[in-house]
Amino acid sequence: MTDFKKVFLDSTPLIYFLDKDPNFGEKTAQIISYIIDNEKYIASSIISATEYLIYPYRTRNDAKIKAFWKFVYDSYIVLSPISKDIAIEAAKIRAEYRHFKAMDALQLAAAICSGCDLFLTNDKQLKQFDKISCVTVEEWS
Repeated sequence: MTDFKKVFLDSTPLIYFLDKDPNFGEKTAQIISYIIDNEKYIASSIISATEYLIYPYRTRNDAKIKAFWKFVYDSYIVLSPISKDIAIEAAKIRAEYRHFKAMDALQLAAAICSGCDLFLTNDKQLKQFDKISCVTVEEWS
């Protein structure tokens, strides 16, 4: 794995990890353990919180809601709010990468604005973004 200091967790890896996804849950758990064991900084955004928490709120699953916040706090994950700077950066990303979705552009912008040098996702399309190293869960080695 390329050396990095601060990793941004996109929504999908968080979901895989917390919900123990049958395809990627174990691998994501190994990746997150590696990140934490090697004392790397972890960031994400409030968008990831929103995307993860939809289903637990819909199903009134308080245990999953509490597990999410416990993981965030225990792992010292910084959740960036969507600021003016992030919104502007996301607009620039969307202007250049027209096929990127708004949420993806906001996530990438949050990663850049929070000083991350690695973006962990499972969206292969985002690998073409050239301002931060984007790695999929699938290809992590």
